[in-house]
Amino acid sequence: MADIKVTGDLFVPSDIDHTLSEKIARKSTSVWKDAMRRFVQNKGAMVSMVIIAIIVVMAMIGSVLSPYDIDDQDLTRSNLPPKISTLSWIPLFDGKENGVDTYQQRGITKDFWFGTDSFGRDLWTRTWQGTRISLIIALVATLVDVFIGVVYGGISGYFGGAVDTVMQRILEIIAGIPNLVWIILLILVMKPGLLAITIAILATSWLTMARIVRGQVLKLKDQEFVLASRTLGSSGGRIIVRHLLPNSLGMIIVNTMFSIPTAIFFEALLSFIGLGIRQPEASLGSLINAGYEILQIHPYQTLYPGLVISLLLICFNIMGDGLRDAFDPKLRR
Repeated sequence: MADIKVTGDLFVPSDIDHTLSEKIARKSTSVWKDAMRRFVQNKGAMVSMVIIAIIVVMAMIGSVLSPYDIDDQDLTRSNLPPKISTLSWIPLFDGKENGVDTYQQRGITKDFWFGTDSFGRDLWTRTWQGTRISLIIALVATLVDVFIGVVYGGISGYFGGAVDTVMQRILEIIAGIPNLVWIILLILVMKPGLLAITIAILATSWLTMARIVRGQVLKLKDQEFVLASRTLGSSGGRIIVRHLLPNSLGMIIVNTMFSIPTAIFFEALLSFIGLGIRQPEASLGSLINAGYEILQIHPYQTLYPGLVISLLLICFNIMGDGLRDAFDPKLRR
């Protein structure tokens, strides 16, 4: 093999544009867009969101689809099983109970899609009206819960020192009183109903939000961007509102999504034990309570309110898990 003579002509410098090494190859995305992309990829969270949206829409328009009001009583049609003529081939909607066509037996020609209760009231109307009331209670309680918890936790975490010590001791005192005690005290001084049960839920539900926001503020308040804002003369309130809370928004949203099903369940529990919504008004808890008394005879009266509240609780929790995974990069799979 002949020897190859190495000369300078064999080496030619390549034409490299060094500015290309700093060029961003793909379009940059914000934290919110990245979180939304991960949330959309979570199939369970998206299905849950669709189910929640359907239930919310039905809570708004469901009662309009029925000609009966929430308190239209008629004992001649009491305890009718569900019947939908177009779906009569399905045993659940054939209007029969123990093999007997109750509608034909009583001479009733109109269908009741969810059946009727012991007073002859349409359970379709009452179920969706009750769902609306439960959702309103949960939404109002959660929004006020977020407001109080964010303000309380933000002030406590940012100022620290004696302010934080006093505010945390107050929080611990409130948390030390059981929820049921708060409720009984409120029932003694207020008329049981929508306002009383909302205040009862608010009494202690904001504590978790306050602790979460305080922890986030304690973690962020010594960061460089906060120091820069303080150096430029920003007040404490401005730093909290413009810098600390926006950077804690992910945790606030996630905790809010978990607060909604907690409020729904708490309202249902209070109504079930008779400390919540009273007749003739309806909520999911009061409907389940009324159906529970005749569960062995007419199980359908508990089935539909129980199904709605189960779907709400499960779907809100799954969607909350999806939001938590989306906002926390450490939980990405």
